[in-house]
Amino acid sequence: MKQKYNILIIGGGTGGIMVAAQLKNFDRHLDIAILEPSETHWYQPAWTLVGAGTFDYKKTARPMKDLIPNGVDWIKDKVTLVAPDENLCFTEHSGQINYDYLVVAPGLVYNMDGIKGLKESLGKGVVCSNYTDPNHTWEVLQNFKGGNAVFTQPNTPIKCGGAPQKIAYLAADYFRKHPPLSKTNVIFATPGSVIFGVKDFAATLMKVIKNYGMDFLPFFSPVEIDAQNGHIYYQYLGPKLEEGPVFEKLGLKVMPDGRIQMPFDMLHLAPPQKAPDFIKESGLANETNWMQVDIHTLQHMKYPNVFGLGDVAALPTAKTGAAIRKQAPVVVKNLISIIKKNKTDFAQYEGYSSCPLVTGYGKMVLAEFKYDNVRDSDPLLSKFVDTAEETWSMWLLKKYGLPFLYWNQMMKGKM
Repeated sequence: MKQKYNILIIGGGTGGIMVAAQLKNFDRHLDIAILEPSETHWYQPAWTLVGAGTFDYKKTARPMKDLIPNGVDWIKDKVTLVAPDENLCFTEHSGQINYDYLVVAPGLVYNMDGIKGLKESLGKGVVCSNYTDPNHTWEVLQNFKGGNAVFTQPNTPIKCGGAPQKIAYLAADYFRKHPPLSKTNVIFATPGSVIFGVKDFAATLMKVIKNYGMDFLPFFSPVEIDAQNGHIYYQYLGPKLEEGPVFEKLGLKVMPDGRIQMPFDMLHLAPPQKAPDFIKESGLANETNWMQVDIHTLQHMKYPNVFGLGDVAALPTAKTGAAIRKQAPVVVKNLISIIKKNKTDFAQYEGYSSCPLVTGYGKMVLAEFKYDNVRDSDPLLSKFVDTAEETWSMWLLKKYGLPFLYWNQMMKGKM
């Protein structure tokens, strides 16, 4: 390991590996290092399917050493602080590393203190999450005996924003295929006001919810979990709370402090999420503590030799691997433009993201969109299939096509 690199990349996830691979494909002589402590790289998009018993968890992992591009140094360490005014990165064990250009792609971290009782309950009993242990989710699903199956998400940005509802649809389909569970209450409670931000896809998803007989509860923000007594508590964020038949059906109660108590017999949730602490401590964050970058060029707003992409970036679009697939080439082109030409004729990222919304076993909706929730479906794919409808072909894409493309194309900088 050297103490100075032309390009230092923080993070060996999707964004970091893609940027490194594409840079090396452009110019194999570039001096690049990746700073990443993990030994294993995970293909997390498949964890939804793992949690539903239809994908092998072991196949979502690859050794990090096999994915670091040839000619790129791997610094197996954790960043503790960046000093962007001095072009320095401080690490836990390897000292300080100097850089000319910095690419920040460390992903995000889970804030287990963001919901009271979460740390004590998650991963135990009937409280599960595909975000942390999809194998446990599958165990909970198989052992479920009926009652309230609650699926929820926090009032923070999260990676793969559709994941909490995907497993709800798969669970509803699983219960339907097992008649003793046919009277189960499947509940999707979300702080959001709608099921999905893009109207075409939202319309389809509301039909899916109706078809399964699910209960969709918008404006429900989880604030506490009492696993011992099987209750989750919500703060209602909507304009006016109206208690109707659904309250009696699901056993909901409005507490003296205004929170809503909901009983559960199974609880799946995404934990609250945030940027790593060093982003704020290094002066790279905006007012919401996510990394501050220009939403089109992905260049830091204050430090022109710093770029950010992926889940850590403060971008008004969904945090997905599909988004990173479009962000990485922009970062690479703009870095090359500065390094080789000393120009600022920047490539532009239009906010593309994609959410493969699995709606049951053998069914999927492919939601593609860009900034301002504008539908942005692939022009070639759209000639053959309406991606706003549930199709078997999109299920095949999710289960077989996307993992293949991820390992063999994206991770090698070929797309």
